Amino acid sequence: MGMNRLKVNNPMIGIILSLAWPTMLEQLMQTAVQYIDTAMVGSLGTHATAAVGATTTVNWLLNSSISALSIGFLAYIAKAIGAGEKERAKKSVSQAVLTVLAVGLFFTVLTLSLSGIIPVWMRVDDGIRKLASQYFFILYLPMLPRTASIIFGTVLRAAGDTKSPMKIGLVVNGVNVVLNYFLIYPTRQILFFGRQITMVGAGWGVLGAAAASAVAFTVGGICITAVLWRHPLVSPRGQNLRPDMEILRPCLKVAFPNMLQRFGTSLGYVAFASMINSLGEISTAAHTIANTVESAFYIPGYGMQTAAATLAGNAYGAKDGRRMKELARMFIPIEILLMIGTGGALFVTAPWLVDIFSDSPEVIALGTTVLRMVAVSEPFYGFSIIIEGMMQGVGKTRLPFVFNLSGMWGVRIVGTFVCTQILSFGLVSAWACMIAHNMLLFALFMVCYIRGSWNPLHRYQ
Repeated sequence: MGMNRLKVNNPMIGIILSLAWPTMLEQLMQTAVQYIDTAMVGSLGTHATAAVGATTTVNWLLNSSISALSIGFLAYIAKAIGAGEKERAKKSVSQAVLTVLAVGLFFTVLTLSLSGIIPVWMRVDDGIRKLASQYFFILYLPMLPRTASIIFGTVLRAAGDTKSPMKIGLVVNGVNVVLNYFLIYPTRQILFFGRQITMVGAGWGVLGAAAASAVAFTVGGICITAVLWRHPLVSPRGQNLRPDMEILRPCLKVAFPNMLQRFGTSLGYVAFASMINSLGEISTAAHTIANTVESAFYIPGYGMQTAAATLAGNAYGAKDGRRMKELARMFIPIEILLMIGTGGALFVTAPWLVDIFSDSPEVIALGTTVLRMVAVSEPFYGFSIIIEGMMQGVGKTRLPFVFNLSGMWGVRIVGTFVCTQILSFGLVSAWACMIAHNMLLFALFMVCYIRGSWNPLHRYQ
């Protein structure tokens, strides 16, 4: 029995890792650039860090709404490929192109028209409100290529191609870092191999960071569109670019609950950040830096989630209940072990990582405390990530919608409002409410897993 299980699992482990590692590396590079961005802006002072971080959760709101739409295409394409219906998978990509055009243009108009009022809604301090608004406007000028990067990247991953988005991500991050270096700082003297040289710089500060990101997003959108166009399996070339409801309807049926979930939870992040912004500049800076640091330690979890969604969709398309069961049995322990490792590393290195981004003793102490709190909950959250990913891959997005919205608004937002706005507690209490939200998700997804309601093939195993 052990030998049979080993024969089944060995090739499956190879497939899992081949899908997961490019996504992990891509996210690692994105996080590394986020670290560099935050450190470069942080060198300008707490004022600059707060201006950039004040609208970060709005960025999550927009990106997650677009990502939710892409989940519909992921489930549809992965299932079609698993069933051997490659032509149906290819036809769906033309609908993804139409979605990119419609959604990208809509969000461009929306974000630019609201750029002046969003910092007011986010309760940003008056002293940094104008700068936060300008940063936001520049960052969202290239909304169309940003939409293309998200949706086309998901299409490629659904087809089993995780390396192309990774390579493009490396290019985007490289462009961003180089332009940051020239646009943020003024012309200055630097030491290069023992010699003083003049380094030309625009000296735009926070706005330079926004401009660098905008250019990098544009490059990424163009590159991923070109890769998709030439892809042998999911190229839209030669396909009809008119709306096809036979494809859009099932995609939207999966995407709509996921979109509501991500919109609702991201709106919760906005409300969460707004309450934290009201605690003052120190709390805003510590929260922004802690979020940046924390994001690196979720990379293994979300990299595995992408692989879980794709492979679960393939198994569902093939009606292979045994493979679905084996996937869950393999993904869960791998994920938990990874998150135990990253959680432990975060707990130990928290003070040094926060110190990279701030010279303020108050910010460092506060950021370290909340990071060590959340590090303990990471393995539990990792379980939720995997089960949710497999449910997305098979198109079961309604239960995750209910779970996430209940946790976000019933626990995190209500709890944070009571703690910070009524009881006048600080940032630590807000992060405690966030951890309580994550633990509720763990409990709900555990019940879902035990009952088998996550798996549409559980009756056929």
